[in-house]
Amino acid sequence: MELYLNIALIITSIALIVSVILQSKGAGLGGLTGADTGGIFTARRGIEKTLFRVTIALSILFFILSVATVIVTG
Repeated sequence: MELYLNIALIITSIALIVSVILQSKGAGLGGLTGADTGGIFTARRGIEKTLFRVTIALSILFFILSVATVIVTG
C-alpha cells in the first residue's frame, strides 16, 4: 500500500508542477525567471479557468496523499 501511495504522490507532484508552470500567462519563459509580465490582471476564461481548477484539485489531492502516506507509514 505504501508503494502505491508513493507512486501516486510522485505522479501528482509532477502534474502539479507542470500545471503551475503552464499558468505563466503568455510570458513564455520570461515568466519563469521573474521577468515583468505587465501586471495586468484579467478574468480567467476557457483553458485558463480549467487549468486553474485542475491546479486546485491537484493540490488538494497532493495534500490528501501526503496525509495518507504519513498515516500508513506510521
